[in-house]
Amino acid sequence: MFSVIDIACYFLCLPDENAGDLISNLKLQKLLYYAQGFHLALYTSKLFQEDIRAWEHGPVVPDAYHEFKEFGSSAIPAPEVMDFGIFDPETEELLDEVYAVYGQFSAWKLRNMTHEESPWKDTSINEVISPKKMRDYFKTQLASE
Repeated sequence: MFSVIDIACYFLCLPDENAGDLISNLKLQKLLYYAQGFHLALYTSKLFQEDIRAWEHGPVVPDAYHEFKEFGSSAIPAPEVMDFGIFDPETEELLDEVYAVYGQFSAWKLRNMTHEESPWKDTSINEVISPKKMRDYFKTQLASE
């Protein structure tokens, strides 16, 4: 299992900053949510241990939010050093696929998408979104693809 910061840094290294691809904290939170959800659906285990909570603007991992909150709604720079060797091929494939599918959307589009999904909708604000709710929901997304 990885730390949420490891997963966040992986995502932050993917965009092409020269092409205008940027990740804000809001967008990062949604990518983390989708990565955790699909990992739960595929492997029935968590990708990272940290909880995801239902906040006003959708699912959020508080530890990651606080790590990057200094950037506000601006782009978070890619880490200067990243050890990609910590990731196994299956994890890299999952993260790359999540980014390929969801990274194309704006932070607000992702926010609105999560607001239509049962894990967030069926969880009270500030409460933990249960891994079981996420696993059950994302299994239905795998079946429909």
